[in-house]
Amino acid sequence: MGPIKHKALLNVDLGEGFGNLKCGPDEELLPHIDIANVACGFHSGDPLIMMNTVRMCKEHNVKIGAHPGLPDLQGFGRREMKLQPEELTAITVYQVGSLKGFLDREGLPMNHVKPHGTLYGMMCRDFDVATAVMKGIPKGVPVFGLAGTNMEKAAKEVGVEFWAEMYGDVKYNTDGMLVIDRIKKPWKLEDVERHVEQQLTTESVTAVDGSNIPLAALGSSRQQGEFATNSTRSMVGRNLWSIKPFPPVAKQS
Repeated sequence: MGPIKHKALLNVDLGEGFGNLKCGPDEELLPHIDIANVACGFHSGDPLIMMNTVRMCKEHNVKIGAHPGLPDLQGFGRREMKLQPEELTAITVYQVGSLKGFLDREGLPMNHVKPHGTLYGMMCRDFDVATAVMKGIPKGVPVFGLAGTNMEKAAKEVGVEFWAEMYGDVKYNTDGMLVIDRIKKPWKLEDVERHVEQQLTTESVTAVDGSNIPLAALGSSRQQGEFATNSTRSMVGRNLWSIKPFPPVAKQS
């Protein structure tokens, strides 16, 4: 493959545990990432985990964003739910607000909001769902999402700054949508490397049927041609990307 054409920032989901249950090696990941998406209690996470995750991110100068999901602890936010627009807005406000409380205690701004799991997929497919969630995002806070989908359209409609992202350990359908599995299986490191490198060097991705499709994230408008990269935990620390600092976000009142 050719040289890397785009700069990327590595964002990883953190704080995904509950009580004594711990889902990932967050402490080991933090020295190697740029941005954290912190679970806000609905699909995973609890108050103590959130507080400790924010503190650890601060120690490592990792920017922090909210990772709101559907109210589905048992299903880890990976089961589709039918909610009214007002409910979608409310659960977003609730979760983002809970993380903001911990950020305020540490004197930190909220960097972004990135919806979790099936909520993310629902927003890509359904403009009304995406719009309802966007209405729950605080003014001045950007959202991470999949370019060329209803997420991007709704963000523009509501006036939320949109940052496109690509995935290192998620398959793509032929229409460019993500394949959200109920139970996520780990990828082999070499498969992740191949998947990410293809996206960064060829501006395309291999879909589930084996065909190559253009990657909308690399053609979407965004500041200075950058985009966020959500990658598998096994990928962290690999020198695949040229990193450039994320633009500063004003502290929210």
